[in-house]
Amino acid sequence: MSFSVIIALLIGAVLGAAAGFIMHKVLQSRRLTEAKDLADRILSEARKEAQAAKKEALLAAQDEIFAQKKELESDYRDREQTLKSKETRLVEKQERLEEKLEKVAQKETSVIELEKKLSKQERDLVDREEDLVTREGEQQRKLEEISGLTAEEARKRLLADIESRTRHESAKMIRAIEMEAKEMADKKAKEVLALAIQRYAGDYVAEQTVTAVTLPSEDMKGRIIGREGRNIRALEAATGVDLIIDDTPETVILSAYSPLRREIAKQSLERLITDGRIHPARIEDIVQKVEQEMEVKLREIGEQATFDVGVHGIHPDIVRLLGQLHYRTSFSQNVLQHSLEVAFLCGVMAAELGLDEKRAKRAGLLHDIGKAVDHEIEGPHAVIGADLAKKYNESKEIIHAIAAHHEDVPPQSILANLVQAADSLSGARPGARKELLTNYVKRLEELETIAKDFEGVAKAYAIQAGREIRVMVDSDQVPDEQTYMLCKDIATKIEDNLTYPGQIKVTVIREKRAVGYAK
Repeated sequence: MSFSVIIALLIGAVLGAAAGFIMHKVLQSRRLTEAKDLADRILSEARKEAQAAKKEALLAAQDEIFAQKKELESDYRDREQTLKSKETRLVEKQERLEEKLEKVAQKETSVIELEKKLSKQERDLVDREEDLVTREGEQQRKLEEISGLTAEEARKRLLADIESRTRHESAKMIRAIEMEAKEMADKKAKEVLALAIQRYAGDYVAEQTVTAVTLPSEDMKGRIIGREGRNIRALEAATGVDLIIDDTPETVILSAYSPLRREIAKQSLERLITDGRIHPARIEDIVQKVEQEMEVKLREIGEQATFDVGVHGIHPDIVRLLGQLHYRTSFSQNVLQHSLEVAFLCGVMAAELGLDEKRAKRAGLLHDIGKAVDHEIEGPHAVIGADLAKKYNESKEIIHAIAAHHEDVPPQSILANLVQAADSLSGARPGARKELLTNYVKRLEELETIAKDFEGVAKAYAIQAGREIRVMVDSDQVPDEQTYMLCKDIATKIEDNLTYPGQIKVTVIREKRAVGYAK
């Protein structure tokens, strides 16, 4: 290959390279131009879109601002209206307050004027009071000079005089009221007592009017009742006693007011149980035999009592009634034993006084004879006993002593007073009615101590086993009118401080003695 060819090839290659470079440059320049145009178009479009978006954003912002503005304006109007109403109310309140302040100012002015008047009146009163005190002091000094007494002494005398008059008038008034109340309340008191007795009597009656009979077995109850109850009806009819058959094991209860009938029924039932033949005919026979034996026993008991006392010639019917007293009790004290005690006490006192001892014993033994039948005859047992004694030809003196031993009639003989005293001694002696000796003595001491604590009391004595308290007063310290008040005060204090059965009689004695000597 020749050099020229090579050169031509080299030149062609260089030219080709240069042409290629130029073409590349041209193409690159064209591409750059196109890219620039594209970028300008994109930028222009972007600007247009941005402006459009900006316009839309501005419009949206304007709409939102308008809405917010509208809402704010509405809220402003509401608040403005609220503020106006509040302002109106405040104005009204201010006006009212101003009115009130004006009224307060007026009242304050009137109060100040009133205070001035009151201050002036107070000063006037102080001046008057000082003047009165001065005058009172002068009058008091003049009165003391005239009367010769100090103010304290005069006051004491005046109070003592008023107290004395008041006590006297109050005592009269209380006594009059009490007498009127007693008259008006007598009927009501009887009704209350009857009601209380009815309510209280249940337990006592249950204890004092029943007798228990022990059975050998529970089957005996059926035999006592009998077919269709004929045996128990026959026994109740023959004895006058109610038979109570309940769930109590192996026991039959006999209920009746009369202890004598209960005793007859008890003995009859025990004999029927022992015999085993229980039917109406047998019941009548047994009851009749027991009644006959009881009659004999009653006479034996009565005869023994008359023999023990040493009294003879008493009617057989009265002797039988004395036997019935063996089955009676009074405040848990056997009446026959009580009658024997009264007889012995009457005899001892009659012997000491030089009276007829046997007559006194006879009156004492028979004084409670009415208790043998007082459940069958109406009236006090003392009156019933006197009627019985009269019926069986006792002497008038004995009859009167029986009737008067509880003051149903006034005692008019020494024998009547002896029987009354002996009856009280026997009934109220320690142990007779289940009262402990220590309690008995303590009650009497407390009774006397209460009476002696009152001013003006000289002596006090508990008598009749504590059923009465006699108070001796100093006549110089206690006037007649005050004795009644003192009696009421002692009775009230005894009621408040002591517990005792029954009632306690309070007797206040004022005695004025004048002693002189003839020379």
